[in-house]
Amino acid sequence: MAPSNTSSTDGGSTPARAHGPDGASAQLPGEPSGSGTHPVDELLPPAKLISTGLQHVAAMYAGVVAPPLIVGAGVGLSPAELALLISASLFTAGLATLLQTLGIWKIGARLPFVNGVSFAGVAPMIAIAKEHGPKDALPVIFGAVIVAGLLCFVAAPYFCKLIRFFPPVVQGTVITLIGVSLLPVAVNWARGGSPSAPGYGSMRAIGLAAITLVAVVLCNRLLRGFWQRLSLLIGLAFGTLIAFPLGLADFGAVKSASVFSLPSPFHFGAPVFDAAAIVSMCIVMVVSMTESTADMLALGKIVDREADEPTLAAGLRADGLATALSPVFNGFAASAFAQNIGLVALTRIRSRFVVATGGVILVLLGLFPVLGSVVSLVPQPVLGGAGIVLFGTVAASGIRTLAEAGMESSSNTILVSVSLGVGIIPIAVPTFYDSFPEAVRTLMHSGISAGCVTAVLLNLLFHHVGAGRRAGSGPDSGAPAPTTPQIPTAATPS
Repeated sequence: MAPSNTSSTDGGSTPARAHGPDGASAQLPGEPSGSGTHPVDELLPPAKLISTGLQHVAAMYAGVVAPPLIVGAGVGLSPAELALLISASLFTAGLATLLQTLGIWKIGARLPFVNGVSFAGVAPMIAIAKEHGPKDALPVIFGAVIVAGLLCFVAAPYFCKLIRFFPPVVQGTVITLIGVSLLPVAVNWARGGSPSAPGYGSMRAIGLAAITLVAVVLCNRLLRGFWQRLSLLIGLAFGTLIAFPLGLADFGAVKSASVFSLPSPFHFGAPVFDAAAIVSMCIVMVVSMTESTADMLALGKIVDREADEPTLAAGLRADGLATALSPVFNGFAASAFAQNIGLVALTRIRSRFVVATGGVILVLLGLFPVLGSVVSLVPQPVLGGAGIVLFGTVAASGIRTLAEAGMESSSNTILVSVSLGVGIIPIAVPTFYDSFPEAVRTLMHSGISAGCVTAVLLNLLFHHVGAGRRAGSGPDSGAPAPTTPQIPTAATPS
């Protein structure tokens, strides 16, 4: 059959063409558009841009609003301040996504690559809040995030060459620790959030968390397609509705929130540059750079445009610049959202302008604080029930990465077991390092930081030094060849 002159985005199709869930026809892998434009660079009609862009926002929305909810609760923000923090995260996530998809100069991968608030930084930021107290925590956090973002921007072209020191066994260990270190936070929320909160630990609070957890699980089991991706938000909404007659929800934030507001630079105070906090967030940024690199490699395969070294460097520069600028608008560190890569594979809609449209939608959501205030209605027990699923999913993602890392290797088994053990120490016994020197406390107080450093050092020992280096092609190798995560493509339509 002769190739059609009709572009896949103008409604034309062939018998073998796949269709996305919104009805838009999508090119098959390797198939050029009718105009000869690569599918990644193809501009869809406005209606399709908006509908498919909304899908990406739906897939990432819960992940964007959860970190400010966690950190905001950790530093004791008022409902109005929490709404502002949520709006700021949406706004900065939109800017970061636009920078990544559209690009300027050598900044931005120019792939359908979604950026949002990094989960990796949540646990260290909570640790910073405990160290400095609620009043001073956010300026210290923002100062550390700015430095970490600048580090990422400068190190981007060099980090691409060092990726072999972060094979799947290291990535999987760190991602698993991120989820495990946050699960105790979710359990505390399920009890009410704070021992001083009314009804803390009561059956009413725990029951509400259980109802929310069951709702999320049932939605994920019973719903399909677009609605299944909203299971977490549906569960949060259901739990919040149940909370109203129980007297556990407060409309105060919605009543006081403005409909429209431009972001106020450094609303919570000028950044404070604390050495201990900077070290912690720089370690987090290295972890985020590793995840973003792996995600770009996977996305490049899915969209049939190889993520070569210049592309990786440009993508990491976008991460770094967005991270460094986010605190100016009261946002946090930015990194890749892997769930949106799965959405690209599922729908086969590969246009980066679709994701850029999602970025515009995020910016608009951030400019309307009343939308963020609705999210802040979620009570702590409801957030705790959903958090068990959310944080457990992060841990499961790490376990899945470990399953691809060659765990039949004895050296990898030792690496993972020791790193997880060291990482869990500050989670299980927060005071364990209190009598150690300050430098050690700074590095080891966060389970993520402790586990990451241990995993990298053991990977160097087993895979890059002496006999391990000579056996680089064996099953114990830390070589980068298998580091690209494999995202399954959608099945061929019958």
